[in-house]
Amino acid sequence: MAISSSQTTSSATTASGTNPLVMRIIGFCALAHLINDLIQAVLPAIYPMLKANYNLSFAQIGLITLTFQITASLLQPWVGFFTDKRPTPNLLPLGTLCTLVGIVLLAFVGSFPMILVASALVGIGSSAFHPETSRIARLASGGRFGLAQSTFQVGGNAGSALGPLLAAAIVIPFGQTHVAWFGLAGLFFFGVTLLLRRWYKEHLNQAKARKAVEATHGLSRQRVIGALVVLGLLVFSKYFYMASFTSYFTFYLIEKFDVSVASSQLHLFLFLGAVAAGTFFGGPIGDRFGRKAVIWFSILGVAPFTLALPYADQFWTTILSVVIGFILASAFSAIVVYAQELVPGNVGMIAGIFFGLMFGFGGIGAALLGYVADLRGIEYVYALCSYLPLFGLLAILLPSTGKR
Repeated sequence: MAISSSQTTSSATTASGTNPLVMRIIGFCALAHLINDLIQAVLPAIYPMLKANYNLSFAQIGLITLTFQITASLLQPWVGFFTDKRPTPNLLPLGTLCTLVGIVLLAFVGSFPMILVASALVGIGSSAFHPETSRIARLASGGRFGLAQSTFQVGGNAGSALGPLLAAAIVIPFGQTHVAWFGLAGLFFFGVTLLLRRWYKEHLNQAKARKAVEATHGLSRQRVIGALVVLGLLVFSKYFYMASFTSYFTFYLIEKFDVSVASSQLHLFLFLGAVAAGTFFGGPIGDRFGRKAVIWFSILGVAPFTLALPYADQFWTTILSVVIGFILASAFSAIVVYAQELVPGNVGMIAGIFFGLMFGFGGIGAALLGYVADLRGIEYVYALCSYLPLFGLLAILLPSTGKR
């Protein structure tokens, strides 16, 4: 008990912001997430080039995304479940090496099947990265779980925004082999995860103590399962809609407004930048006003803007895409922390499940939307997806997770 009391006191101190070491570790988690997602973002950013080089259909483009997202999603819950029972600090740098091999391979592949292999390797690296790094961020949070999760997540969103911009500057003008330059980022990524691994190994006892003192909410097993299903449906609506932007927004702009590839990448950067900003603000707001309020606002509140987007001109498409990215992104940190409160003591498994759902629904959405685009046209995709945020009405079914 003395150990738990000491750790609780340490947590309170951290929460007040007086421990710079903990905030430094959260910053490293965010930095690692930035590099991880920057490398991942190179793949969709060079879709137009791959489509032209290999004469790919929209369905094949969707299959590339599906391959990455499925490998990234199916393994993550199992990684989280395993590391909840048996923490494995070495998993972080090993996953980083897998990502590094995948991105370097992408620079030199010469066929569609090998593109799928490279995409799968990057996805496997992602599966090893997200659950463990999310756990480290929570361990370093000092009780401010929303702030830690959103800071960690905003690193990933910032990387996703920078990826297309760097790809437009480095890869698109010079060719596919220049993807190899992102291997330098992968090496730096490996160094950051070694630092996180060292800190994590030193604080495993603190992680066990926190697991033991997690508060319970008094909800029945059936209500917890029902709430998790609702959260899964909300993630489905969010990331199916997001897939329309991350995989096809550049094609939409090129076809509807006849913009250049470089201009379409800039618009995608603006959208992803808004996603990063929305993610950052969502966590602290959830700490202050409650996770449910953020989930309500984010999923359902974005519906008027998504419904208007298919009918907007180029100027308003730019404005609406930024608003949509900001509002829609604020939910994910709140959803993850809310789910971790529903199932205390299973931080890694819950993080793995919801990051897995994020990648899985994104991949399935990209594949299905690519098929729809081939059949009905890219503009029809955005008209169809505009109704997805109405799933936000399901948030009324979420129970309170306060102590009882």
